[in-house]
Amino acid sequence: MTPDAHIAMFSIAAHGHVRPSLEVIRELVARGHRVTCAIPPALADTVAATGAEVKLWHSTLPGPDDDPSAWGTTLLDNVEPFLDDAIQALPQLRAAYAGDEPDLVLYDIAAYPARVLAHRWGVPAVCLSPCHVAWDGYEEEVAAPLWAEPKKTERGKAYYARFTRWLTDNGITQHPDPFAGRPDRALVLIPRALQPHADRVDERVYSFVGTCQGEGTGHEDWQRPAGAQKVVLVSLGSTFTDRPAFYRACAEAFGGLPGWHLVLQIGKHVDPAELGELPADVEVHSWVPQQAILRRADLFVTHAGAGGSQEGLATATPMIAVPQAADQFGNADMLQSLGVARRIDTAEATPEALRAAALALVDDPDVARRLKKLRAGTLQEGGTRRAADLIEAELPALRPASSAAGA
Repeated sequence: MTPDAHIAMFSIAAHGHVRPSLEVIRELVARGHRVTCAIPPALADTVAATGAEVKLWHSTLPGPDDDPSAWGTTLLDNVEPFLDDAIQALPQLRAAYAGDEPDLVLYDIAAYPARVLAHRWGVPAVCLSPCHVAWDGYEEEVAAPLWAEPKKTERGKAYYARFTRWLTDNGITQHPDPFAGRPDRALVLIPRALQPHADRVDERVYSFVGTCQGEGTGHEDWQRPAGAQKVVLVSLGSTFTDRPAFYRACAEAFGGLPGWHLVLQIGKHVDPAELGELPADVEVHSWVPQQAILRRADLFVTHAGAGGSQEGLATATPMIAVPQAADQFGNADMLQSLGVARRIDTAEATPEALRAAALALVDDPDVARRLKKLRAGTLQEGGTRRAADLIEAELPALRPASSAAGA
């Protein structure tokens, strides 16, 4: 180990992109490395709690408390903001690290400037992916059909031309698609069980380390209420939370079940008053210590984001998956195919449907058996400590000469 190594982590201000890597950062700091984290102010305090040094930069992306509609509705609506943000962020980040260049770069999949900076500095870069990664054949099976129409439009052509020009101006000849989607080295911060076509993922590039936990994760406590025979947690994550009708359906589904206790996390976009009068066995919060509750819960109603999905597996909690956007639909299907969840789309999430799914899941011994097996498999992937070991192995001082020469 090289205790004086400087490792720089780059991410965006989104809970789902920041939280999965927090324990890895904390572990690297504990091992004696100097870790800096480039992050917008909205999540600076969260990152600083790991012991890392924060380097602030200002982002143009919608923040964690903004209305999700700010992301638009089309594919180009979704991807253009990341390129716009990367272009304006790069000068800020270059200035922040002037004279303080790291030995190794860690970066979230959405942090495009990080890979550019690693290239400019001539240091290794490791992607920390909080969600599933590309498999052999991904481009033909998923990306090509998805982009077929947008690439024909003037707007789509302009997007690719601008992306290519930005890369070229920074000495990178790679096409934007592999630049954004094909890292040279990556750690996948989800269990392999959640990865589509896991048998076709290149293990020379991608290492699955599973859920990364540690002393800093879930240190907040939550006590199961006296007399609660079953506890259900409902959470749609941090972004797509403006769903008062859905929360009311959950309250009706579980609030009236004898012996059940419901914990509702509703985010910052819903006023608790919108939910009306609730039974005494329903508690409502804008934010909860999710993992602490899941350790004691009997059911998890989740949007099936990558973070929530893996926390459900890590705590062996049966799930009702109610996907809201992006990869959540695929995650919901994956959880259902593993036999540990039921997918119910928002429009079909009636009190009756939610209650029926819950009662079927929580008392099914086969579901419990599958969850126990998946949890054991997740633990075997190594988590936080293995992730830190693999990162240290990429430090220039520890890499074999042949590997370092080809970096």
